[in-house]
Amino acid sequence: MTTADQILRFLKGQARKEPVCAKQLLHLGSRAAVDQALSRLAQRKKLMRVARGFYALPARSRFGDLPPSPEQIIAAIARQKGERITPIGAAAANALGLTTQVPLRGVYLTSGRSRRIRLSGETIELRHAVSLAESARHERLLRAIEWLGAEGLLQVRAMLESLPLHERRELAERAALMPAWMAEAVAEAAYSSSAVRRKSGRPTASRLVQSIAD
Repeated sequence: MTTADQILRFLKGQARKEPVCAKQLLHLGSRAAVDQALSRLAQRKKLMRVARGFYALPARSRFGDLPPSPEQIIAAIARQKGERITPIGAAAANALGLTTQVPLRGVYLTSGRSRRIRLSGETIELRHAVSLAESARHERLLRAIEWLGAEGLLQVRAMLESLPLHERRELAERAALMPAWMAEAVAEAAYSSSAVRRKSGRPTASRLVQSIAD
């Protein structure tokens, strides 16, 4: 069985059809052999080259072969590069159902360097930003809160207080990286004895954030 055949067999056997890079396939051959096989598979349209160095099985549909979503490709790049890549605030808020505003497309925040990358023919901008939280889930929540701003403080408090106490205190440990108004809201939710759960007409973080995987 050739290296190309082994790669196809391996990828088709994966439960999650995610983009991969050569480093993830070195158990199937040398780096040179894997690189050559990936290039040939892309030329034969058995795989799609979705970003520089990243390949994926195409999804078959009546409209033709479809690439993974930008979010799937971004997640694969983040794992491989060891970066935290998060939607900008408006997109994070939109994903949580906190706004119907259409977010600026193609822009993400990254713990790595600022740069532009091409994903399936689309240009994506990555903007460097210091991470506000330890987990990707909390990072998305805080970026949505940051977008809401101090004007949405009542809703921000409700979102924070819907989180388990230990998670609120994890966020409070990173308060020095936040704007003053956000740091104060996070500290209050984590440590104030008067903090109580508030109900909001909009979806709360406890229900929504769980739907976004780390």
